[in-house]
Amino acid sequence: MELRHLRYFVAVAEERNFTRAAKRLHIAQPPLSRQIQQLEETLDVQLFERNARPLKLTETGKFFYEHAVQLLAKTSELESMTRRVGNIERSMSVGFVASTLYGLLPKIIRRFRDENPTVELSLHEMSTMDQIRALKDGIIDVGFGRIRMEDANIRRVVLREEKMIVAFPLGHPLALAKPIAALRDLIDETLIVYPKTPRPSYADQVLAAFQDRGLKPRKIYEVREIQIALGLVAAGEGISIVPSSVYGLKRDDVSYRELDDPTLVSPIIMSMRAMDESRDIKEMLALVYRLYEDEQIPHVPSADKAP
Repeated sequence: MELRHLRYFVAVAEERNFTRAAKRLHIAQPPLSRQIQQLEETLDVQLFERNARPLKLTETGKFFYEHAVQLLAKTSELESMTRRVGNIERSMSVGFVASTLYGLLPKIIRRFRDENPTVELSLHEMSTMDQIRALKDGIIDVGFGRIRMEDANIRRVVLREEKMIVAFPLGHPLALAKPIAALRDLIDETLIVYPKTPRPSYADQVLAAFQDRGLKPRKIYEVREIQIALGLVAAGEGISIVPSSVYGLKRDDVSYRELDDPTLVSPIIMSMRAMDESRDIKEMLALVYRLYEDEQIPHVPSADKAP
C-alpha cells in the first residue's frame, strides 16, 4: 500500500463518485478504479458498496477513511516541517542587557533578519554575567552587555563607549539651574542604581564613577531594572545615572542632563565564544559597524580597520 492509494481512496470516499474523484485527481477514471481495486485486494477487504448510488463506504471503509485522512494530514505536516527545517539552515541566540534596547540593537536585529532570512534568531534578556555563563553553556551564541569581564573562553569586542547622563525628576532645581551636571553636584541626592543583582553590573560602573573621584552619594537606592529606576526618578524619589541612549525613551516626567566629564562612559560590548569563527557571528559584527557608520554614531573602530 502506497500514499497514492490513500489519496485516491479519500478522493473517491469524499466525492462518492469515481468520475468526480478522477477529475479532482486529474487522472482518468479507469486507472482510478484499478487503484481502488488493488487497494481492496491488498487489504483483503471491501471498502465501497459498489451497487449503492451514490457510492457508499462499508463499515470497514468508514474506519479506513478516518485513519487515512489522519495519516495524509500528518504526511502533509511532515512535508511542510521538513521544508521549513531545510530552509532554516542556521540558528543564532542573542543575549542582551535591557538598556541596549534603547540604542541601536533593535535596528541591528531587524537588519540581520532582513539580510539573513534563513537564520532563526532568538533573543534573551539577561545580565552581562548571565551572558558569559550562557555563552559557555551554549545557551546563546552572542551577547550584548556593558561589563568588562576577562575570561579566556570568551572573546569580547568593545563596540562603543556610550556617554552617561543624569535623569532628574521634571522640574528638579539642579536640572533647571545647569544645562550640564557634575557628579559633585549630585552627592546630596538619593542615587538610584540598577540592577540590584547579579553583580558586578552597570550599578557598579556608576558607583565606581563616584568613588574614583573621591565622592560618596548621601543615599543609594538599588532597584532591579532601568524602567523601575526611571519610574522612581519620575516620582521624585531620587536621580539616576543612565546611558545616553535612554534619550530615545520619551518621558514627559523625566528630564536628562549631560555630565561635564567626557570620561564618564559605559561600554557596549559584544561577547562570543573565543573559538567561534562562524559566518553568522562575523556577519553580525560587520553589520554593527556598518550601521554605526551609516548612523554616524561614534564607536570604537573594528580591529580589522584600525591602523
